[in-house]
Amino acid sequence: MYNNDKSMKHKIWKLKSSPDVQKIFELKKSLGVSKKICALLFDRGIDTFEKAKTFFRPQLSMLHDPFLMKDMDKAVSRLLKAMSSKEQIRVYGDYDVDGTTSVSMMYLFLKSQNANCDYYIPDRDSEGYGISYKGIDDAIDKGMTLMISLDCGIKAVEKVAYAKSKGLDLIICDHHRPGARLPEACAVLDPKRVDCTYPFKELCGCGVGFKLIQAYLKHQGLDETIAFQYLDLVAVAIGADIVPIVEENRVLAFYGLKHLNENPRIGMKALMREHKHFGAMNITDVVFTIAPRINAAGRMKHAHNAVSLLIEQNEEQAVKTANEIEEYNTERRSEDQRIAKEALVQIKEQNEEESASTVVYHPEWHKGVIGIVASRLIETYYRPTVVFTKSKAYLVASVRSVKGFDVFEALEACSAYIEQFGGHKYAAGLSIREENYELFKAAFDKVVSERITEAQKTEVIEIDAELDFSDITTGFNNILKQFEPFGPENMPPLFRTKNVLDRGYSKAVGSQNEHLKLHMCTEKEKLAEMNGIAFKLGSYAEYVVKGLAFDICYAIQENEWKGKRSIQLAVKDIKTL
Repeated sequence: MYNNDKSMKHKIWKLKSSPDVQKIFELKKSLGVSKKICALLFDRGIDTFEKAKTFFRPQLSMLHDPFLMKDMDKAVSRLLKAMSSKEQIRVYGDYDVDGTTSVSMMYLFLKSQNANCDYYIPDRDSEGYGISYKGIDDAIDKGMTLMISLDCGIKAVEKVAYAKSKGLDLIICDHHRPGARLPEACAVLDPKRVDCTYPFKELCGCGVGFKLIQAYLKHQGLDETIAFQYLDLVAVAIGADIVPIVEENRVLAFYGLKHLNENPRIGMKALMREHKHFGAMNITDVVFTIAPRINAAGRMKHAHNAVSLLIEQNEEQAVKTANEIEEYNTERRSEDQRIAKEALVQIKEQNEEESASTVVYHPEWHKGVIGIVASRLIETYYRPTVVFTKSKAYLVASVRSVKGFDVFEALEACSAYIEQFGGHKYAAGLSIREENYELFKAAFDKVVSERITEAQKTEVIEIDAELDFSDITTGFNNILKQFEPFGPENMPPLFRTKNVLDRGYSKAVGSQNEHLKLHMCTEKEKLAEMNGIAFKLGSYAEYVVKGLAFDICYAIQENEWKGKRSIQLAVKDIKTL
């Protein structure tokens, strides 16, 4: 394989097995679309006309009854008591996108119901993740008697007990894995509770908060569609938190994006204008444009700025706040690129290129960007990664994993050296004492080396089907667009085309020639030309422009230039022949 960047690991291409030919034929007959489209549907578990109808035409009526969630009756009862008694309510949430959208949604809803409430986001540096003692004390000092925590709280057993002892009740809305004990709150809403029979387990934190709003409206006999005005916030949280976009999440994301595109709230509109996005937003736009900017407030300054933008009613002020957040995002980008370079140097200097895991540390790395840095490092060294920095008396870290490897379970196995941790299968956070750094690093690497499989050590690109360029018609693309919203468990289909040739216009682009702009045909279809962009694959330019054949794997997307739309291939990888 030709690639000038020797540190980048080769990827394995794996063509998915062909589905049952007879069943594909039957699906084609009932749907009236091509066999290639039917094969893509079949791979997503869509093998009947009714399932296809549900997939292509999601309906809000498909949302589950919120009272199926454990403790929902208790949550609504306590909220009603607070509302009727005019209690002071504190809306509390994490500083990431899921947390800030959750807080914005709940605050706006409670205000619309004339509640006495405020909101609180912990400071990333001084308070850290989740419910903090400072946040509890602040609520108590201000006369709050009920706190609704969103996207956090499921493991805050001691802190909830402390709040309760001070007369502050809690309703917890979370979606992270619970610990061995649940907090003794008034209500603990979390579909991942082992005793919760809610039909869908993969809601984001904002999604759980949305279900509470739904339940409140239903109990009060109010119009349940009132809740739908917040679906744009839910959709942004779904995209940013990388939860599976299937079943209930697909419905929420579908209608949330519709709301975001057709009637964006003032803050979102200002944010979209600031990053110069025109045309319909999709989940990819949310993940790579909206989410980083909302996150940047909490990473570089304070997430209060993000909530302030999302609840803003004045257009002029919204534009001003969006401009400030854009500046934070520019600073964030500079920081994470610098730290990633320093981390790569550290790995090489410590001769750890061949380790089972990556664990790096510097006391002055910016706490707000170490999660992004961990993801960047995985692009080079494809393995579970932990990036530490110093925060007061502790070292804190963001953890990211590779496909198939449960990093949360790996951390549990190293708990003897950890003060606190929480998260998901593929992403987590933790804190340790500084004197335990080398012990943790050795233990984590040992656990990874013992548990990781050979297959998990190399990034696998799963290819849905092989295409000729002549297959990529406007009609084919129009049906593919109806597969959206894309996300985990419904990723954009990836295709392979063999024996591709440069048509004479391909070249490396970008400030450091790091990307590759392609103009291609194939050996057997010289007249079927296609344009493509291959991010971070600029090192292949020297090979491509020689006129030598190569294979590509790619997603199909639309490109807009000077008001004209055209089909473009988003090339994910290249194999030279």
